[in-house]
Amino acid sequence: MRLTVPSLMLCVFGITTGEFVIAGILPDIATDLAVSIPAAGLLVTAYAIGMIVGGPVLTALTARFPRKPLILVLLVITVAGNLASALAPAYGVLFAARIVTALVTSTFFANAIVIAVSTAAPGKQASTVSKLVFGMNLSMILGAPIGTFIGEDHGWRSTFVAVAACCAAGLLLVWRLVPDVRDTVGGTGGGTSAVAELRVFRARDVQLAIAVTAVGNAGLLMVFTFFAPLVTNVTGFPGAAVAVLLLVYGVGAAVGNFAGGRLSDRAPMRSQLGLLSVLAAALVLMWAVSGSLVLTAVMVFVLGAVGFSVIPGMQARVLSTASAAPTLAMAVNASAYQLAAAFAAWLGGRVIDGGFGLRSLYVVAAAVTLAGIAVSSYAWRRARVPA
Repeated sequence: MRLTVPSLMLCVFGITTGEFVIAGILPDIATDLAVSIPAAGLLVTAYAIGMIVGGPVLTALTARFPRKPLILVLLVITVAGNLASALAPAYGVLFAARIVTALVTSTFFANAIVIAVSTAAPGKQASTVSKLVFGMNLSMILGAPIGTFIGEDHGWRSTFVAVAACCAAGLLLVWRLVPDVRDTVGGTGGGTSAVAELRVFRARDVQLAIAVTAVGNAGLLMVFTFFAPLVTNVTGFPGAAVAVLLLVYGVGAAVGNFAGGRLSDRAPMRSQLGLLSVLAAALVLMWAVSGSLVLTAVMVFVLGAVGFSVIPGMQARVLSTASAAPTLAMAVNASAYQLAAAFAAWLGGRVIDGGFGLRSLYVVAAAVTLAGIAVSSYAWRRARVPA
């Protein structure tokens, strides 16, 4: 059906906006709930933990469930979780609400891709998936900045209300327009057992693919988690500029996503190593120019472009190594990315609390990215050795 993908794309847009927008309203949350910036940053960790735990386990356990009823239930939980975040009277309640919301996110993405691919015309599977991924890009280009604007004008709680409303609209569209697809990607139908699905984690190549995704993205995610205080407290931008800079970052991310996909098609591992090296250099350069408004704005675009250019190749690597469980592979990749987000928020908080200052996050992020280059190099050498 023609409207299946747009309906699912709206859901992806709403859900990922709820994840990414935290970077723009972090200082407001910290002030309103009387917690430190590092403590507020742990809300990113909470969401990441929810996705890490809920993604693989929930996806495996629901492998036999009919797709449409499942994603409708997941969307109801998402709407309720964001409303609970908006109404949270204390930090602990908000922390718990973020975890509950995150528990269902990876499973929704995995099943949304299965439904979209199952309803795509022959030969259009890859382009169909790219449209869903573009919903995530739009959440960075439009969702996070708009959510930040809403938070600045009406308070951070209104941002979560807007996210809940977007997800509710997506739920209604899915209910009305999305068919009930029961087949797997391969068209075999019926699914597999949870144990069979989870066995994919035993493969060494899958483990390395997950490690590359987690470690390679952690550095940039550290900078993104503390994006608002970095550009305001370090560079000197006014608070109102954060939303505009997030828009710049999102445009760079969209450009980098498409460019990185083309490079990965030509030389997957070589391009991955090259792009991670450029990312490490860009983070150091960001540290060097962080006192300049103009140069920082330029580097925000560069970081978004280079940071997202590595993701298509990482996704392809995870899917190829976990081909025995394609639905679970999508949740695995999301869990690896969120593992990086959780570690990044925790490590960034420790750096700030240790007295090294916000600006030092750029250098620490570059060092973490170098670790990602090392893991990727090892995976490449292993892949080149004949079995």
